[in-house]
Amino acid sequence: MKASGTLTRRDLLRCSAAGAALAAPWFVPAAALGRDGKTAPSERITLGVIGFGPRCTYDLQAMLKLPEVQCLAICDVQKSRREAGKKLVDEHYQNKDCAVYRDFHELLARPDIDAVLIATGDRWHAPASMLAAQAGKDVYSEKPCGLTIAWCQALDDTIRKTKRVFQAGTQRRSVANFQAAVRLAHSGKLGKLHTLYASVYTPQVQTAWLPGEPTPPRDVIDWDLWLGPAPWRPYNKAYVQGKWRGYWDFDSGARLLDWGAHTVDLCQWANNADDTMPVEYEPSATNVTARYANGVKLVLDFLKTPFQERPGWVQSLGTCPVRFVGDEGWVEVGDSGGIEVHPASLRGELKGLEGKREKGLDVSAHARNFFDCVKSRGRPAANSSVMRRSHIACHAAALSWLLNRKLRLDPVKEEFIGDDEANGLRSLPSRKVL
Repeated sequence: MKASGTLTRRDLLRCSAAGAALAAPWFVPAAALGRDGKTAPSERITLGVIGFGPRCTYDLQAMLKLPEVQCLAICDVQKSRREAGKKLVDEHYQNKDCAVYRDFHELLARPDIDAVLIATGDRWHAPASMLAAQAGKDVYSEKPCGLTIAWCQALDDTIRKTKRVFQAGTQRRSVANFQAAVRLAHSGKLGKLHTLYASVYTPQVQTAWLPGEPTPPRDVIDWDLWLGPAPWRPYNKAYVQGKWRGYWDFDSGARLLDWGAHTVDLCQWANNADDTMPVEYEPSATNVTARYANGVKLVLDFLKTPFQERPGWVQSLGTCPVRFVGDEGWVEVGDSGGIEVHPASLRGELKGLEGKREKGLDVSAHARNFFDCVKSRGRPAANSSVMRRSHIACHAAALSWLLNRKLRLDPVKEEFIGDDEANGLRSLPSRKVL
């Protein structure tokens, strides 16, 4: 000890050793140090889940495989679903620790949750993501991320303001064959790009209400919370069983965004247009044709039988196909994991894909990208700004179909030019949820 009475580092070590000799046996668990393949608590990312169903199951199963991710809570307005979510998580961890909530506001109030997976119906994606960001959580949101143009704008604005990490669930940005097709488009080996093809569902709109049925107890199904921002309507069990799709109050862009959120997004990327969007949209009976300021054409091709025959597309490539065409060749990819090119000489540009058949639905790499960015505070592949432009392009195409006329869009102001009716449809009536 120094004359001043202060302890040196050596004194501290000596005292600690002496104390340890007198104390009862003590050790630090390997899990606390990150040994034996365990992730140290300081490196863990705690996760909450909002909305549990078939797609969430797929996402969450991939996320639970990541060693640093620890799911703490499941929230769903339906008792059966939140119990199913808890069962999945508890079985994975071999305990009964997963908390359950009916109201996601309670989950967001927990300071020990770092990030959330949002996999509700479309109507809740944007407002729940915004509330999560405002609560200090990073967000992985299933798509479509916003029910309207206005919701997409507000979501991106909120993510930027709160400086949270956001990943849209457009996972094909992280799947090998889709990435290879975009690299080929960027390489110039296709020549000058002139046409991009994005497969989409044939648009449809239903405005009628299903017959009203007795509303279940709130603990069984919280109908008011299920509706969220959507206008009130009587309860019908078909809605909560997943048959809400196609109804104007619940679905995004007349169903066009179901696939378009993926395929238009990939076309945006191929055209180096993540910071803009097409400026013109013209509907027909079979597609919406959009045009970028650089002259490239984007064709949103309506598919009536997306899981069966798809005329004009390479059938073996599976669902959700996209095709990028230049004046010297083309490339097409789909969910099978395969890739087709023309001319055949372009196959030499696809080295590294041999043996890879990642499916388009595989969220593993996309989830990995999100959680890596949660740690690094970087921007994920499908960040909120990327989502904003590709989703607005989809919504603009849907509105041109709905109004059955050509629309011109200012990509900076994100306003339709000379069309008050179209501008009025950039937002929809909403119940207060924020």
